[in-house]
Amino acid sequence: MTSLPQNRTSKKLGLVIDLDVCVGCHACVISCKEWNTGGYGSALSDQHPYGGDVSGTFLNRIHSFEVVPEGGQIIGEAGDARVVHFPKSCLHCEDAPCVTVCPTGASYKRAEDGIVLVDEDKCIGCGLCAWACAYGAREMDLAAGVMKKCTLCVDRVYNETLKQEDRVPSCVRTCPVNARHYGDLGDPNSDVSIMVAERGGFDLMPEQGTRPTNKYLPPRPRTSLSDSAPIIPLAENTEDARGFFAWLDKTLDRI
Repeated sequence: MTSLPQNRTSKKLGLVIDLDVCVGCHACVISCKEWNTGGYGSALSDQHPYGGDVSGTFLNRIHSFEVVPEGGQIIGEAGDARVVHFPKSCLHCEDAPCVTVCPTGASYKRAEDGIVLVDEDKCIGCGLCAWACAYGAREMDLAAGVMKKCTLCVDRVYNETLKQEDRVPSCVRTCPVNARHYGDLGDPNSDVSIMVAERGGFDLMPEQGTRPTNKYLPPRPRTSLSDSAPIIPLAENTEDARGFFAWLDKTLDRI
């Protein structure tokens, strides 16, 4: 089996995902698919893309849930339910069971930055890592016969030929609402670490003991529209109304 690196640096590259602003547009999913099809590993294949039994390999997926937030905050006038869009990919865990279960060393965790990767030349497609992953973040590419997972766009973040603003994961660069953030979560003074501390960022399924690097920011409490909307008093008379409003007043008088 494969061992986790013993002499790790304090650097922990990862993502912080803001569940409060994610709109579930899937831009990050498509961008991830496109970049990783022509990037670090072999192409992410699709099977029968125009048929009735479609399947394919994606490293990032969005799940949408209707939930009742803690405290029962009201959304508009529609009751106490709200829709939360939940992006999910590899969390690059500190104690990654997908690594330690791998019989060939194909799954490994980098000591220099904590990124978990798959060496596709060593992968035999046994699927043990997928069974070990508590988050369902690994997918078998049926065309390549090997396991695929989020690489944190390692071929982007270290690519010095790219502009500095592009040296972030593709999903982060693409997000239209700034719901995804990238940085060093091992540095307490980094932007992502400060964001986690201020917003109460949390681990996904901490009871699994995997210590994921990626964090999620919880949705903010909402208030009823009736409580927050300004109250506009009605005019007592319309004698001085002009233009459209004068016409509307006369029209209503005839009804």
